[in-house]
Amino acid sequence: MAFDLDMIKNVYDRYSTRVAAARKATGKHLTLTEKILYAHLSEGDAKTAYGRGVDYVDFAPDRVAMQDATAQMALLQFMQAGRPKVAVPSTVHCDHLIQAKIGATEDLSTAKDVNKEVYDFLASVSDKYGLGFWKPGAGIIHQVVLENYAFPGGMMIGTDSHTPNAGGLGMIAIGVGGADACDVMAGLPWELKFPKLIGVKLTGKLSGWTSAKDVILKVAGILTVKGGTGAIVEYFGEGARSLSATGKGTICNMGAEIGATTSIFGYDEKAATYLRGTKRADIADLADAVAEHLTGDPEVYANPGEYFDQVIEINLSELEPHVNGPFTPDLAWPISKFATAVKENGWPVKLEVGLIGSCTNSSYEDITRSASIAKQAIDKHLKTKAEFTITPGSELVRYTVDRDGYLDTFAAMGGVVLANACGPCIGQWARHTDDPTRKNSIITSFNRNFAKRQDGNPNTHAFVASPEIVTAFAIAGDLTFNPLTDTLTNDKGEQVKLDEPLGIEMPVKGYAVEDAGYQAPAEDGSKVEVKVDPKSSRLQLLDPFSAWEGTDIFGLKLLIKAKGKCTTDHISMAGPWLKFRGHLDNISNNMLIGAINYFNNTADSVKNELTGEYGPVPATQRDYKAHGIGTVVVGDENYGEGSSREHAAMEPRHLGVRAILVKSFARIHETNLKKQGMLGITFVDASDYDKIQEDDTVDIIGLTTFAPGKQLSVVLHHKDGSTDSFPVNHTYNAQQIEWFKAGGALNIIRRQMAS
Repeated sequence: MAFDLDMIKNVYDRYSTRVAAARKATGKHLTLTEKILYAHLSEGDAKTAYGRGVDYVDFAPDRVAMQDATAQMALLQFMQAGRPKVAVPSTVHCDHLIQAKIGATEDLSTAKDVNKEVYDFLASVSDKYGLGFWKPGAGIIHQVVLENYAFPGGMMIGTDSHTPNAGGLGMIAIGVGGADACDVMAGLPWELKFPKLIGVKLTGKLSGWTSAKDVILKVAGILTVKGGTGAIVEYFGEGARSLSATGKGTICNMGAEIGATTSIFGYDEKAATYLRGTKRADIADLADAVAEHLTGDPEVYANPGEYFDQVIEINLSELEPHVNGPFTPDLAWPISKFATAVKENGWPVKLEVGLIGSCTNSSYEDITRSASIAKQAIDKHLKTKAEFTITPGSELVRYTVDRDGYLDTFAAMGGVVLANACGPCIGQWARHTDDPTRKNSIITSFNRNFAKRQDGNPNTHAFVASPEIVTAFAIAGDLTFNPLTDTLTNDKGEQVKLDEPLGIEMPVKGYAVEDAGYQAPAEDGSKVEVKVDPKSSRLQLLDPFSAWEGTDIFGLKLLIKAKGKCTTDHISMAGPWLKFRGHLDNISNNMLIGAINYFNNTADSVKNELTGEYGPVPATQRDYKAHGIGTVVVGDENYGEGSSREHAAMEPRHLGVRAILVKSFARIHETNLKKQGMLGITFVDASDYDKIQEDDTVDIIGLTTFAPGKQLSVVLHHKDGSTDSFPVNHTYNAQQIEWFKAGGALNIIRRQMAS
């Protein structure tokens, strides 16, 4: 039986009325995306049509999910809100803090010891405030959500950018920062600019080596890392209905790499099969009763160009397997062209490591297709040339594939099974290498491959592909190998060719597990005490940020002018820094250490205007803060791309940065900045970026009349006495301006709860 069934019944009970009201308000047929959005308006039945990409709208999500690295800060904020219990069903999942080093058993044991303080904190907070707690080893948040909580037509927010994974079961699931999660857990509406709609029509059917992963790798190549910004991607067509629910989850998961707000598939037989297979037949029965509302109207899919802002069509029967990368997930190469690209670009041909699994590709189907390739290596006497690791997505999947013998197959071909956790995907990987700076190549079935993300080495060329393609490459140890056409030399000197992968969508014997790792909250949390040691290096209670002083801001120094791609990994690195995710001051020592300084082309080296010397970014900023001097960070396009981590917004706020001025923002990061009371502004003319000089003093004018749609001005005072002035844009609405004035959204929540 499913979790929170009464809540799901209530959602479905109102669907007919809500959808009818939305049709009346908009005067047209509806996409699936619109049905779900209008069914979750906090105001109730729709009374007006909202403008895509224009109107900010308040929604009432059905649930909240948080992973352990982001849950710490989210729950530290929630503790300040004054509520005795979360207002909507919420869960915490311990998946980010387990470092992959030796193997599943040893690594999990080490993590429980090293992270005991954090796990105890999260468990006690969950007990006190009524959250479900998934213990370390239970699995990766998105896989666990898909198996237990996702339901067609629902709406969820999660403190991780890959929350859209639940779109594989027809749920609008959106990655957010911890402040957004805090709002919803406190019972407040959740604000989102009504998204634009991108329709992806899938025709044909996958076959051979091509998998669901290749759909999103192809889409990433079409839309790029920011092509989906401000939009929800809705997949439809006969090809969509042919994909497994977990395959759809893979596509939605990696939609985060195109900047999409989320991605979604409609409810169909594949979704129903997965719900029933994961012991949620009761939800499938409820969904069947309202199935017409859990997909777009037929008229929409018959004429998609009239209903979507952009339409893409992909024929699955013609789709090739893809390999994307290096250094960015949208550099898409069909397998037939990849070997040539490797040679022409001088990328390291030798493959050192192949890694499969993660939240993106660790389903039963993924594992069985990969294992079919591994079995061939054994049977055809092939020796695996590269190191090979397997990361199961959940204990449910791990236990089931172990029962069915697939982990033994991987072991026999030289694979190492890691803990049910994020591990190498987020840099929690003690990589085995004789030179951590060497130029090298790895390939994964993960979602992201930014420089230094997996192992901290800027010279690691990381590529992304399906698990079966990764497995084949690991066997070959050569990136110029094409498993569809090429042969390999086996131990007997024979030329052998790998056959097409064969997988099983759902386990024939059903899923099984002894201990899924779930811990229900205490019946009465009022007596639970949450302890945070004031001497702790890993947990720190929060102090409110100060309110805006009520004037324009003068005399700011330039902290850094970031050059090129500046993701949340550049702003607040993961890896070894994950251990400080609950201690704002300590983790602030990684602020912007990965960003490249425009003026010296070097990371973590900026000029301190007080001393004239160059030093680390955090230390320089702390010096400015100690002298009461505010600063500005300047950035390039799509600033804050990547993970939802709000630490990338909280650290500059904590250390005294007053404004972030960029060419454009990634959606989640811009929202996180607003929530923390930070000023996020964009160049009207992108070429004004070039006017910023290293020794500038900066004024921001117009804040005393700060209003929606009204430009602000930036004045640059150059060292030679000259000045430059130009307008800047912002996207703050009236409510967000109040967040800025109050010093952050949480300050307003606290006042409301107190009154």
